[in-house]
Amino acid sequence: MTVLEVNDVRKAFRGLHAVDGVSFTVERGAILGVIGPNGAGKTTLFDLIGGTLRPDAGRVVLDGRDVTGSPAHRVARAGLARTFQLMRPFASMTVRENVCVAALTRDRAGADERADAVIARVGLEPWRDTRAGELPTAGRKRLELARALATRPHVLLLDEVLSGLVPAEREPLLELLTGLRDAEGLTLVLIEHIMAAVMRLSDRVLVLDQGRVLATGTPEEVTRDPRVIEVYLGEERFDDG
Repeated sequence: MTVLEVNDVRKAFRGLHAVDGVSFTVERGAILGVIGPNGAGKTTLFDLIGGTLRPDAGRVVLDGRDVTGSPAHRVARAGLARTFQLMRPFASMTVRENVCVAALTRDRAGADERADAVIARVGLEPWRDTRAGELPTAGRKRLELARALATRPHVLLLDEVLSGLVPAEREPLLELLTGLRDAEGLTLVLIEHIMAAVMRLSDRVLVLDQGRVLATGTPEEVTRDPRVIEVYLGEERFDDG
């Protein structure tokens, strides 16, 4: 069953087509990787899906509901959450307080219990009473994920959740993301530059270039596509470095 449908979405800034007729669907419980060179329109696409930006044209349908142009808080209530590449937690608040605030945006009933469960799920229990501003990068990444999960999404958009982490920090997070899909049925759409992670996690991959869809397919199909190799992959060896 299709849980997210993006149909011919477009967005231009002063004549520059940042997203130019992008279409794709994501099935419930699937993981879609989104890759492409810097400036390809990946984060702008997330902004359009999540309600941070309003598309100039096209439609976004979430769980059968047209959310095109809806503000972010309404899209979140419809069941979509996202993380941001630039993390902005409430630095002076504790981990638990940050997650509780996120839980309250969905509903007040059981917010505290939901926050505690999410903190345990992402492995932040030892830091639950630590101020967010004191967390290392890996901890802040997990906090960003926890805040998104606290809204009880059906679809989760992840914007470079692995960036800034060393390989030893990536592995537990990759296992967590796999578990969210396999054990809990969460649908994931992730922007990622670490191709080893994309290959490991994704059921399908969408490649953007200059705001347009360059290719789509399984990870194996995409990485063999001569156009993708020329525009983005080059001599990429898919290691963890």
